[in-house]
Amino acid sequence: MVHTSAGILLYRVGVDGPQVLIAHPGGPFWTRKDDGAWSIVKGLITDGEDPWTAARREFREEVGVDVPAGEHIELGTVRQRGGKIVIAFGVEADLDVSNAVSNTFEIEWPPKSGLMKSFPEVDRVEWFPLAQARTKLLASQHPFLDAVEAVVAAP
Repeated sequence: MVHTSAGILLYRVGVDGPQVLIAHPGGPFWTRKDDGAWSIVKGLITDGEDPWTAARREFREEVGVDVPAGEHIELGTVRQRGGKIVIAFGVEADLDVSNAVSNTFEIEWPPKSGLMKSFPEVDRVEWFPLAQARTKLLASQHPFLDAVEAVVAAP
């Protein structure tokens, strides 16, 4: 079964050019992974749920605040290497994420230990210039950066 997620890529334009807000996944499997491991803030769409509604819900859960007010634009859809489909929306906004707090999930850790541990779904969110975001972000999500770049460059 193919899962579909919806997410939000906040972007802002400053004197040094555009920046995007992306998230590093939490949990023990991602602790030592950095370049190529980050993602837009996203999550699964529940049956019959509107993708924009799902994207806003997931942003709230993973960043700890509501999506800033502003017009949203569709950035496209990609299929990740594992088959998951991701629908992305862009919102131009500035947001202080120094106090971001994610929801948590539980897994058995260490494996086969019988111990359940709680981990944040997202362990940090940060603003990156587009060039650096291309290094950090999952390769399959690079089209979202291209879409933001096109929007910013448009007259």
